[in-house]
This record gives sequence, C-alpha cells and structure tokens, in this order.
Amino acid sequence: MAELRFRVAAGIVSAGLALGLAELVAAVTGPDSAPANALGSTVIDHTPDGLREWVIQTFGTNDKTLLFACMALMAVLVAGFIGAIERTDHPRGSWLFAALGLLTVAITIGRTGFSAAWPTIIGVAAGIYVLRALTDRIDDAAAAAHAPTRVRAAPEAAPSSDTTSRPQTPASSSAQPATPKTAATEADSASPRAPTTPGTTRPATQEPMVDAAGSVAGPQRRQVLWGIVITGGLGLLSGVGGRLIGAQRRDVSGERAAIQLPEPSGPAVSLAPDADLKLPGLTPYLTSNSDFYRIDTALIVPQVSVDDWSLRIHGMVDHEIQLSWGDLAKRTPVETLVTLACVSNPVGGDLIGNASWRGYRLDELLAEAGPHPDADMVLSHSIDGFTAGSPLAVLTDGRDALLAVGMNGEPLPVAHGYPARLVVPGLYGYVSATKWVTELEITRFDRATAYWTRRGWSAYGPIKTGARIDTPRARTTLQPGSTAIAGVAWAQHRGIRAVEVQIDDGPWQPARLSTEQSIDTWRQWVYDWNATSGPHTIRARATDGTGETQTEARAPVVPDGATGYPSVTIQVS
Repeated sequence: MAELRFRVAAGIVSAGLALGLAELVAAVTGPDSAPANALGSTVIDHTPDGLREWVIQTFGTNDKTLLFACMALMAVLVAGFIGAIERTDHPRGSWLFAALGLLTVAITIGRTGFSAAWPTIIGVAAGIYVLRALTDRIDDAAAAAHAPTRVRAAPEAAPSSDTTSRPQTPASSSAQPATPKTAATEADSASPRAPTTPGTTRPATQEPMVDAAGSVAGPQRRQVLWGIVITGGLGLLSGVGGRLIGAQRRDVSGERAAIQLPEPSGPAVSLAPDADLKLPGLTPYLTSNSDFYRIDTALIVPQVSVDDWSLRIHGMVDHEIQLSWGDLAKRTPVETLVTLACVSNPVGGDLIGNASWRGYRLDELLAEAGPHPDADMVLSHSIDGFTAGSPLAVLTDGRDALLAVGMNGEPLPVAHGYPARLVVPGLYGYVSATKWVTELEITRFDRATAYWTRRGWSAYGPIKTGARIDTPRARTTLQPGSTAIAGVAWAQHRGIRAVEVQIDDGPWQPARLSTEQSIDTWRQWVYDWNATSGPHTIRARATDGTGETQTEARAPVVPDGATGYPSVTIQVS
C-alpha cells in the first residue's frame, strides 16, 4: 500500500511540474499557449448546451471557476493513474503521459498556431523525465523491501541460576561429532562482531531493514519522499510564478486608469425624475460596473493595449477601413443608456444590466465602408476568437448601436471589453455584444455562421419582453399589512407600456411604473399590496410598447431565450 501511494504521488507531482513549467513558458509565449487555457477553452466550445446552461444558471459568473476546479480534479485523477501504472521496465504511464501531451499540443496548435505548442512540449518532456526518475527510485526501494534481508538477532538467553535443575554437561561432551558449517555460517563467523555478554542483544547489522508495514526503512524511502516533495514544490512555484509574470507583463489596468475618454456630443446623460424609484430591495436603475453581469467564452480575460488595438471593417464593402485608437480619438462619441441582456438569463434571472455607454455610432462607421446592397449580416470578431452575427439592418436603422469605449463614465472595464466592444439595443448579447472587438466583417447569413449559431442557437436573437420580481424575495416571511412588490421589466427598443401583478390565482392588477428614460432601457415597477396571512404566490407580466404582452408559456433559454411568468412564493404570518 505504501508503494502504491508513492507511485500515485509521483504521477501527480510530475504532472504538476509539467503544468507549472508550461505556465512559466506561456508567460513569454502568451496565455493562449498554456495547456490549461487551451484545454479549458476547448471544453467550453464543446460543452453540451443543456449542461452549459445549467452551470450558468446555477453558478452564474463563477462558471469559469467551476471549470478550472473540475479540470484540476480530473488532472489529479489522471496523473495519479499514470503514476500507479508506471514501472522502470514497463513505462506505460510515460506513454500515456506522452499521448495526452501530444493531444494537448494538437489542440493548442489548432487554436493558436504552432508556436503555442512549446509550453506543452517543454512541460510534458520535463514531467516524463521526472516521472521516470521517481519511478526508478520507487522500484529500487520496492526491490530492497522484498529482497532477503538480515533481521535483528534474538536476545541470547541468560544462563539459568538454578544449577540443580539441569545436569551440567561434562567437558568430554565437546568430543561429540561437529556439525559441518555451511557457507553462510562460515561467512557469519568470519564477520567481525562486537563482543556480547549474557542478557544483551546483538547490534543491528548494516543491511536494509524491513519495517512492520513492509516498506523500506532507511535511505531509499527518504530519497523517494524528498524527490516527491521537491518536484511538487518546483511545480507549484513555476506555475504560480508563470501566472504572476504573465499577468504582470500583459496587465493593462494601469493603462486603462490613465485613459481620458473624449467628451460626448450633446448634453451629458441625466436621469429623468422618478426613473429610479429607489425602493428597498429594488434593483437600482443603473447597474454599477462591478455588479454588471459577465458571461462570455473567454477563459482568461484578454489584456488588449490601445497601442495594439485596431478595428478592421471589411468584407462586402466598397472601401475597407482600418481604425486605430488614435483614429477614434479624432471622432466625437455619443453617450446613451442601454440595457444589455444575456440569452442564458432564466425567467426572473439576473443576467441583465443597465448602464450608460459612451462610444461611436456603428451606422456611421459602416456607412463609411459602404456595405453592398445584398449584404445582410455583420460578423463581429473578438480578439479571443469569439464571433457574433448581427443583422445589418438592425445596426443601421437609427438605433443607438455603438462601438463602445466607455461604461458609466469610465473607460470600459477590462472584463467588459476594454478597449472597445459592441453595444446594440434590442439584441441578446450572443448576437451583438462582442467584447474586445477587432473586426466587423460585412457578409450574409447564408455565407457565414457565428460562434453560437454553429452550436444550434437562433441566428437573430431579438430580446423578448420580460419582467422580474426583486422584492419580496422567494421563500421569505412577511408581516401582514402594506407591502411593496417591485421589480424591473424590459423590452429593449420597444419600451415597456405596462406591468401587472397577480396574487395567487386572483385578477391581474396594474403596477405603477417609473418614468420611462428610454425605450432601450428597463423600467422599474411597484405594486402596493395589503398582505394577508398565509402562503401566497406572486406573479408578474409585462407589456411592451407595441402592445404585446409577454407569454405565459414556459420555454428554456435554448435556442433564443427563456419565456414564462416570473413568480415567487412567500409566507405572511
């Protein structure tokens, strides 16, 4: 059992060293070349929709933390198995180690290019070398543990003090025939021994000893333990060091803090009276940058400097355009309020937020390129490889579709697309809100497919009318009497005309709406209820600016957004 534990530990620390060294090399070659990032991104790309949506709805913005934790657990299990089957003369574990390394290299090359394979190659080579060295020591220790060894001599019996109970052997008895000595006894007799006296034990011999557990005591065991500890320490240090060095080399937070956003045209955005009802438990009208939801496919947040960033508008256009950050600075931005929503938002979910965005009108940028008359799609590309397909007509129909560079009066947070992203009212983020955007390709829906549409999601993604109950929370206990039921409702680029509330199976009652700031943002609502004792179920529904009321029919988020009435159950006592 002790031997198996050593082998498993050797496999784990060898794999840890491989990953650690790969992280250290990736600090130079780029984060996409780190095997953990390449494998994690591949897992995201191939996760079944049902599982992916369950993770998002259960863990929210912690979905990537969960992914890394699951990957770490799987790596430990596989590495332990590799160590368990490895032997000096039968390197099955090393072959499996190499096969997994080659698979990772192939995945990394396919995603990023051949130069990105070096971290994995170097890490796997070092891991296999260390695994072989540790296995040699473990096999040597195991051989020593199972070889014949000299055991400690039993204590010699002291002569009896009762001389009357045993007859004394006469001196002549020494004339009895001598027993022939074996080679072993001769060798034993020939070896020097310390003199012994009656009642004492013989001193321990220098041959390997076996302890009660059957493992090797002495130098062999210590060598194995020290080898495992040192390897594990080196793997941890190189991995943490690689992450820190890489993050420091690529970090653009300092640059972002020094950016001065250009002033927008027109007066500054100010909230209309009573646009924010400011009720306890009600979501604020404006969502702070720190509270704004983040759902994307980027396993590691891209760090893009304005010195390296540019936007290319190409494809089915009369004139290809390349805009640098300096080119944008010569233009005058606009500022507008827009509510963004994720298609993965469940009924009553919180994957939605409202912010003030500063940026450059997409219809003006696209007009300069001159889209061809038969083009109907804008395929936006992120620096991390993500793509989104937006209807060209939506981006050019006069709504405030932006190439955004600011959020709530600040440069875009790095996690929300710094230095530039797209913001399009009325479309779910998966078909419009591309972060770290670098390309706008003018094309057609019958010629190109975007990241999520290749995976079975709807190609167009208009936001559906929805409402959410913020207060009271589900499964809370209230006191009888006056109670405020409040929440938010949205139907971007159509606006909200009405919100209604239903208590249990009673009639639908109109709620009071906040002042409409914009048809592109959500509206708060409140219903004053005289709560009565007992359990109650509260529902809400919204009607958009066109007069269409959200549907009661329950539908999952796949393929184009969830539907149904939000509801909470509470107790009044």
